[in-house]
Amino acid sequence: MQVRPSRIPDVVVIEPDVYRDARGYFVETYHEQRYREAGVPGPFVQDNESRSVRGVLRGLHAQRRNAQGKLVRVLAGEIYDVAVDVRPEAPTYGQWVGVTLSAENFLQIYVPPGFVHGFCVTSDEAIIAYKCTTPYDREDEVGVLWSDPDLGITWPIAAPSVSEKDAVLPRLCEAGVLIG
Repeated sequence: MQVRPSRIPDVVVIEPDVYRDARGYFVETYHEQRYREAGVPGPFVQDNESRSVRGVLRGLHAQRRNAQGKLVRVLAGEIYDVAVDVRPEAPTYGQWVGVTLSAENFLQIYVPPGFVHGFCVTSDEAIIAYKCTTPYDREDEVGVLWSDPDLGITWPIAAPSVSEKDAVLPRLCEAGVLIG
């Protein structure tokens, strides 16, 4: 397993070892001790899976009081995954990291608590799986507008398909303190 730090030290990209042969492949997608040693603390209490088609953008989401850490990977297709630091006291507040995750490259990203998270689908469809450190709570969900000009995220889709809810999220400067 290779661990690559990102521009924001708490966000890490994991490249698991993939063992391929004529029969297919084997990959260990999570091992608590190894991942903890690599900067992915857990514990994880909920697994989620979503399917989206090309051009769909989901995010940028977080939870206010029960902030979630997320370990994200793609089971089919390809996405561009983004994490934005919204921890008010962090030196990287308002900065973002983006990485292409796919079923072909097996990369994973760990998005720690204190970040809003989102992704857009760059293949015909994508199936995304992610582990969360706290359970999902609809009443606790907050977000930031995916196209916030102050963030300047370089999305690979010019005119993504977003939900009505995501289309009206506030800019980071309007959202106030999101986490805590």
